[in-house]
Amino acid sequence: MREATIAENYAQALFALAQQAGDLHGWETLVGGLADAMGRDRTLRLFLESPRIAAGDKAKVLARAFEKAPRRFVLFLQAVVHNRRQMLFPEISAAYMDLVDEVEGRIHAMVTVARETSDADRDAIARQLSKVFGKQVVAHLSVHPAILGGAVVRVGDYVMDGSVRKRLTLLRAGLVTA
Repeated sequence: MREATIAENYAQALFALAQQAGDLHGWETLVGGLADAMGRDRTLRLFLESPRIAAGDKAKVLARAFEKAPRRFVLFLQAVVHNRRQMLFPEISAAYMDLVDEVEGRIHAMVTVARETSDADRDAIARQLSKVFGKQVVAHLSVHPAILGGAVVRVGDYVMDGSVRKRLTLLRAGLVTA
């Protein structure tokens, strides 16, 4: 079985547990924090990755690290470790967040702009995209001066290119053929 499929299966199990606990966002914070820590902390990543450290020892360390977390969350982490899938925590986290987004009718848009924008402009972009897609849109902005102006929006496989660069390319093509 592919690792992505395995991570999705674990994420669905975690999602079901979080729904039972009535705390989707709390568990999202917990699993996201673990995934972020694995990305930032080389020592943690090597600890979890090491075949020389017993799964039971890894499970105990995670239980101590998450002692204030819900017991079922800790048991979930320990089950993942005992099944030797602990290196999938980042993928499990991403799949879990996708499930939460789906339930809440939220989508993510990658928005490329030519220059830095103010918070008010970012909010306006998110509001306008929410109207276009009919769902709450979380806009992730990046700056790429080469587009000259306007914006390029990517939501999944859907791309809306409203950049000045694209318009100039179309104008040039129209003038050449005329």
